[in-house]
Amino acid sequence: MASIDEEVRIAEQEDAKEMAYIRKTLPADLKEKYSDSDLLFMMEAIVDYFYESHVLEDNANDYVDIDMDKISDYVCQRATQEKRGPYIADEVFFVVQADIDYQENCD
Repeated sequence: MASIDEEVRIAEQEDAKEMAYIRKTLPADLKEKYSDSDLLFMMEAIVDYFYESHVLEDNANDYVDIDMDKISDYVCQRATQEKRGPYIADEVFFVVQADIDYQENCD
């Protein structure tokens, strides 16, 4: 079993890989718009959306209908609540799409 320090280090490495993937797949005009802190916030908000919405748990079969517009709106609302941003949902959509692609292809 890994120590807490080791688990934190592994999680940070995974976050760095995911951020690099997201940044690589974003449209050119968005690649430098968001800081690593912004991307990390969005990644965490996306995870929170899935946890709070139960969308992954409520499916009766293997198909899950993921509404990336809803997730983008959720991220923007969270950003406003936490006095971050402002983030634009149409731009955050690309981060959500890249995050989901990463999760589907890199797990």
